[in-house]
Amino acid sequence: MSDTPVASREAALRIALAARALNGLDLRALVGALIEKLDAPLTETKLGTLTVEDLRVILAGDFAEQGCHLGVDHEQLKEAIRLLWGQGLEHGDFPAVDAYAEGEMPGSIRVAVAANRGENLDGHFGSCDRFLVYQVGREEIRLIDVRSTVEADAAEDRNAARSALIGDCQIVYVQSIGGPAAAKVVRAGVHPVKKPGGGAIREVLVELQQRLASPPPWLAQIMGVPAASLARFEDELAAGEAA
Repeated sequence: MSDTPVASREAALRIALAARALNGLDLRALVGALIEKLDAPLTETKLGTLTVEDLRVILAGDFAEQGCHLGVDHEQLKEAIRLLWGQGLEHGDFPAVDAYAEGEMPGSIRVAVAANRGENLDGHFGSCDRFLVYQVGREEIRLIDVRSTVEADAAEDRNAARSALIGDCQIVYVQSIGGPAAAKVVRAGVHPVKKPGGGAIREVLVELQQRLASPPPWLAQIMGVPAASLARFEDELAAGEAA
């Protein structure tokens, strides 16, 4: 990925939602076509200049003048344009980020969550619109970043780029993740946790938060502290050595 962002954060959200409205159009292809039309970086202002006809031509490509069948109808094109313009986006689709400075929550861990709508765990690792990044401590949970996957999906290796996108996190919650993608996530130093049923992110993180004081072995390893389940045996061993 280049140092110059492919799209602003808000623009990336609009593009991802528009792609979904177009029968799940390949996001990478849509981003590439929009860049060819509007130049990078893609911004809310640039997206606001598009018309339904512009989008039809973009999707038809070299066959635009032949009136080719796009696989989407006129109403879907209109809905996609409204989303690209920012219309119909609920505020909850893009949650507000809390203020955070490194080191403010000692003993906390950083957690990414695959998301599509609001603060919900409702995304698959390889296809979610964004990752919500939280700092989770014993007393507090803060949403510290919202990271669109648009730029990662423009990379040649999407899974590696998505893994790098959350490389500063210790855990990533997903509804599902394939084996090759999971290997790349682990290689990036992130522990994937699957929750197929999804749910409200805050509820999932509260469960995690409650385990921080007495972490099981897998979580203790991530936190770099002794596992609660092993502490009793360590105490007994220490007592035996002292006897």
